[in-house]
Amino acid sequence: MVSLEDSPSNLSRLPSTRPFYTPSSLSSTKIQRPLGPSMRTIRSKIYQTDRSCSFPGSTTAERSACVSENLTDSVIDLRLGELASRTNKSVKSSSSAQDFPELSQAFSDFSACSSDISGELQRLASIPTSENASDPNPEPEPEPCVGFLQRESFSTEIIESISPEDLQPTIKICIDGLRSPSIAVKRSAAAKLRLLAKNRSDNRALIGESGAVPALIPLLRCSDPWTQEHAVTALLNLSLLEENKTLITNAGAIKSLIYVLKTGTETSKQNAACALLSLSLIDDNKISIGACGAIPPLVSLLINGSNRGKKDALTTLYKLCLVKLNKERAVSAGAVKPLVELVLEQGRGLAEKAMVVLSSLAAIQVGKAAIVEEGGIPALVEAIEDGSVKGKEFAVLTLLQLCSDSVRNRGLLVREGGIPPLVALSQTGTSRAKHKAETLLGFLREPRQEASSSSP
Repeated sequence: MVSLEDSPSNLSRLPSTRPFYTPSSLSSTKIQRPLGPSMRTIRSKIYQTDRSCSFPGSTTAERSACVSENLTDSVIDLRLGELASRTNKSVKSSSSAQDFPELSQAFSDFSACSSDISGELQRLASIPTSENASDPNPEPEPEPCVGFLQRESFSTEIIESISPEDLQPTIKICIDGLRSPSIAVKRSAAAKLRLLAKNRSDNRALIGESGAVPALIPLLRCSDPWTQEHAVTALLNLSLLEENKTLITNAGAIKSLIYVLKTGTETSKQNAACALLSLSLIDDNKISIGACGAIPPLVSLLINGSNRGKKDALTTLYKLCLVKLNKERAVSAGAVKPLVELVLEQGRGLAEKAMVVLSSLAAIQVGKAAIVEEGGIPALVEAIEDGSVKGKEFAVLTLLQLCSDSVRNRGLLVREGGIPPLVALSQTGTSRAKHKAETLLGFLREPRQEASSSSP
């Protein structure tokens, strides 16, 4: 799973326009609640424009729809404010956003899954001016997403102090908004559910039980990229709860998540990959996700994605490739070449993960052949020479898989100068690395004729 660095929301970037609601209880009481480990940290860029929130040339009907949505937002926050005003003390959440089970001993040492946490609205924090920007005292246009952004920190503090039972009317309003004919209403509703599901498992349970999942899934194919992004991230956060995994799968989300993986923004693709990873923790889903075509777009994300996207793709591919049929699909999709290239890229936190996935693919014959063909042996020898402690361990393990039953591969390893670094590793490596290196050196010492009688 992916290692994450939680970065606090940069609230100072929010516009300093008129607040919609500021209950006095919040000014005197600072809500303190430790955040549990969650599934995903969004690292989005601060976009300079958000066309979804600007209305130049909009029609009267469109403006009317936005006024209506702004009123809906006000109803939600008024309800939250009333609940907060009755709260005399901070209520600690029973958040149990548990870390995922270890994928394997190899991955668990340097991976951790985290949720859509802190900073996910930074990308939207720069609000464009309206068509009347030239007017020194313009009448503010009621824009739903602007209002939501202005209230985000306020609502977060309130949410942390209110029980799920008291939030239920708000959640129902949001779910109704997901079915609105207005894209702006859908976007705002999905963003609120994303926020509500971000940290608290009790909220995730309530949102799932309230019927949000079937309403969110159609938005994964929405033409508006920000609505799609909010919807996929809301589903990602909901999927942290074990019961919601089954709800999401049974509602037919897998194919739509793969659609996002192919067509979404960079952040949407990353979150779709992590949502598929979450669902793949149910064994039966590994086969379904592979059969629905997830592996080729994951390989594409591995090749073309950001550093974060590559890490998400590596972790999800590893989990899916615990199934033999998915190993074959990954090899057919061209995963081996970018994996070998990543092995050579030290210092980005990707080489070790790439070697773990290569080790998984080396468990099948077509995987071994592809690794050798793409130059995997010299890359792995270089990793033993110059890689990290963990990297050396993964590299010798993969080389042992490649050479244990192949005289040809042993010859290639010797020609690439593999013996000196293996000898050094057998003396200075970890106990596991020492054992693997000694075993591999034993194979290399076997007489060629003896080995060839039982090996290709």
